[in-house]
Amino acid sequence: MTRELLLLRHGKSDWSHPVGDFERPLKKRGREGASRIGRWLSAQNLVPDIVLSSPAQRARETAELCLAALGDAAPRIHFHERLYHAENEDFEAILQQVPKLAQCVLVVGHNFGMQDFLLSQCSAPPRHRSDGKLLTTATLAQLSYPAGTLMGSPGSAQLKALVRARDLGDTFD
Repeated sequence: MTRELLLLRHGKSDWSHPVGDFERPLKKRGREGASRIGRWLSAQNLVPDIVLSSPAQRARETAELCLAALGDAAPRIHFHERLYHAENEDFEAILQQVPKLAQCVLVVGHNFGMQDFLLSQCSAPPRHRSDGKLLTTATLAQLSYPAGTLMGSPGSAQLKALVRARDLGDTFD
């Protein structure tokens, strides 16, 4: 049986607040995007068994708003300090701790580390948008790992979907 890894970049952050990077909240567009991705997950019946998130305010808000769309089926969020400015080895180490019974894991974090990790996981390179961007804010990557493959094993996942909240339009509002 395959295992799913969902990588979600936090929603658009609000730079108008005079706070440090860690405390920066989401702006309205970021909150809407996080909720829209949650509604897409619900429509796809993709309910994660485990949710791991950076504890930074914008990632925390993104995870909470996304999961709110899943209602009572939503699992508890586990916050990991290593997901704030995470690099490949951080993602790999965190995913190695995930119980093997978890069939679907959602990780909420930041770029550029998350995009680099996504690229390292794919067995075939994903197609970039015409603007050259891959993981824009409030974008979800759905990866599938073959049975018997450890989640986080480089080059072993198939990219099943790359969903940008902005591209979902009114369908998930």
